[in-house]
Amino acid sequence: MTDYEKELGVLKKDLEKAKSLKYKAEARLEQLNKQQEEIIEELKELGVNPNELDEEIEKLTKEINDLFKQANEMLPKDILEKK
Repeated sequence: MTDYEKELGVLKKDLEKAKSLKYKAEARLEQLNKQQEEIIEELKELGVNPNELDEEIEKLTKEINDLFKQANEMLPKDILEKK
């Protein structure tokens, strides 16, 4: 009979641990969902549609690269190359 009591005690302990992990996971999920909503709101305030985020990143990356290229072209290379 003692083996059953011992096994039941282990099961109770494991069940409590599982419940605790479940509550932590639910709280974390809620936190992440709230954070996601905040990020989506920020994107909307910036005029970016969250569904078009990849395209917006690509557009901005191209714009940055073009500006770097333009800035490099404006530098007086002949003066900079003299030592």
